Amino acid sequence: MFEEQISKLFRDSILVKEKILGDKNFIKLISTVAQEIIRAFRRKNKVLLCGNGGSAADAQHIAAELSGKFYIDREPLFAEALHVNTSYLTAVANDYSYEEVFARLVKAKGSSGDVLIAISTSGNSPNVIKAIETANLMGMITVGLTGSDGGKMNGICKYLLKVPSNQTPRIQEAHITIGHIICELVEKELFLKSKSEFSDF
Repeated sequence: MFEEQISKLFRDSILVKEKILGDKNFIKLISTVAQEIIRAFRRKNKVLLCGNGGSAADAQHIAAELSGKFYIDREPLFAEALHVNTSYLTAVANDYSYEEVFARLVKAKGSSGDVLIAISTSGNSPNVIKAIETANLMGMITVGLTGSDGGKMNGICKYLLKVPSNQTPRIQEAHITIGHIICELVEKELFLKSKSEFSDF
């Protein structure tokens, strides 16, 4: 009954990833972001992540891969999604505004040299924008993940990864693929002695 539609949705998802694969600048940008995160962890800095809805789930997923493990048993890395304390989230949203929920935690937890990974498919989420602006003022390295338009995140992130799609599900699928790639590269570089060991996975 749904077989044709299912096949089309798989093709649509693959097409977005093929567009990324064919864009050398995009691939280079992912590499650059991974290197920034590696340098941050080597300095004993942190990675903070934020997003709403599905992007919050992606932020939490990426944080878990870094702070837990991706492939190998190794030391934990400090990575945290900023929405996971619901008492904090609801208190600040109620007492201040929802726009403030990530920015206040960036102020509380962030330091110069830390990395903020800010995820918004539209690039226009007000609380994500405010978190980026706050992180920039603090000397943090800001990384944005958006759709093809980039929205208001254009020009305010040090690095902006704009997935070539305007469809929210396809963008999110690419975001988590990019997140997994970065986690793999970070873990390899920080904890594996040689490329040959890594290629055995």
